[in-house]
Amino acid sequence: MHSTGQLPAQAAAEFLASRIDYERSLSVPYNQRDLQLDRMRDLLSRLGNPQDRLRIVHVAGTKGKGSTAAMIAAVLTAAGYRTGLYSSPHLDGVEERLAIDGSSCPAAELIELLGRVRPAVEAMDALEAERADTRPTYFEIVTALAILRFAEQGVAAAVLEVGMGGRLDSTNVCQPLISVITTISFDHTQQLGNTLAAIAGEKAGIIKPGVPVVSGVIDHEPRDVIRKVAEVQGCRLIELARDFDYRYHPPHDLDAGLSLARLDIRVPTDAPGCAQYEGLALPLVGRHQAANAAVAIATIEELRRQGWSITDAAIREGLSGVRWPARIEVIARRPTIVLDAAHNVASIEALVEVLGESFTARRRVLVFATTRDKNLRGMLEQLLPAFDEIIFTRYYSNPRGVPPEELAGIANELDANRDYQVCTDAREAWQFARTRVGVQDLVCIAGSFFIAAEMRAVIEASVETR
Repeated sequence: MHSTGQLPAQAAAEFLASRIDYERSLSVPYNQRDLQLDRMRDLLSRLGNPQDRLRIVHVAGTKGKGSTAAMIAAVLTAAGYRTGLYSSPHLDGVEERLAIDGSSCPAAELIELLGRVRPAVEAMDALEAERADTRPTYFEIVTALAILRFAEQGVAAAVLEVGMGGRLDSTNVCQPLISVITTISFDHTQQLGNTLAAIAGEKAGIIKPGVPVVSGVIDHEPRDVIRKVAEVQGCRLIELARDFDYRYHPPHDLDAGLSLARLDIRVPTDAPGCAQYEGLALPLVGRHQAANAAVAIATIEELRRQGWSITDAAIREGLSGVRWPARIEVIARRPTIVLDAAHNVASIEALVEVLGESFTARRRVLVFATTRDKNLRGMLEQLLPAFDEIIFTRYYSNPRGVPPEELAGIANELDANRDYQVCTDAREAWQFARTRVGVQDLVCIAGSFFIAAEMRAVIEASVETR
């Protein structure tokens, strides 16, 4: 048994794989029995409470939280602050979740960290005979690894993205400098509730007494919930469309080159009036990403208010250099191949808007695979009219993948006057898609982080073997 010291790579992978992983579970609970903040606190306590040594920005939201967290981290890095970014899920490897200054954790360092965390986990496992539900989950262990790494590497700032919800999320053991809520829309409704107010209540669970809150939520129902929680907790609340706003200037003909979106942002400052940022360059395209950028810059302004030294030049440099894979990411041209992890109705709507606004392809082909707990009909209602041809497939890295035959059946109910191609896996889907497009066409892969990761690997392999 490897209880101390460095774990071999295979043993480390097997150990993590053996843990309960709700990202890959057919049933995803969201209750205080299965998701226990006390269990996370216990684990961190056994590691010396590294979270207490960090200055944290905590980011929640239905969509946009990962992009917003990445933008905040990029600006802080550009300002000269060593910055950790904890995000989920990953595309290629868990090391991506423990990034510092834009670079993933080296594999050897991850193995060494896990070798030191594992004894604490095994000690908690051993308590199960005396006390139920003491076994840390995959997400809890990875969260602890990130927090421990950031503390030991002496980061000046740690940006922590919530996994799901907020109130019961493993990251919610932190005491942040700022709490950020990006958006509220329908997703994970079985766990978080089937009204925007209920979902907002779960997201607002990250709000701590007296800690400033930056919110990008503009719909009345969830906004009112966040306002009430912030008021009860005695928090200053900075809101999109009230305290700060933005204008988005979309790029055109992204099929042809690497043009950037531009945006203007107005945010409150500590001095009287507001700061104006005009013509900010942003590699992440879409009006939704402009909103995320506005939330990120409002968060940066709040850090400035707290005494952080962040120049306007650092804001411009950080935004223009941010990289966030599988968010309307162009990975090839002639034909254009777009990879997007959109996996709920709101993110699909954003994807369709950007494709219509910034791409000029002759024909559009969709490769789609998604997860069982999603609003399948709602997503397909948005997607079917936007594409000339649809290919349904599934991913095999997660048992929650929807069979492509089921997706095709729903599509037929929505529009029976079309033919839908069903492919068993990502490789078959790509082989078929490439026969259906010419150099002036577009292939869009969407529906999940898992299909994005599998398709990226297949496409890269096919290019290498030409």
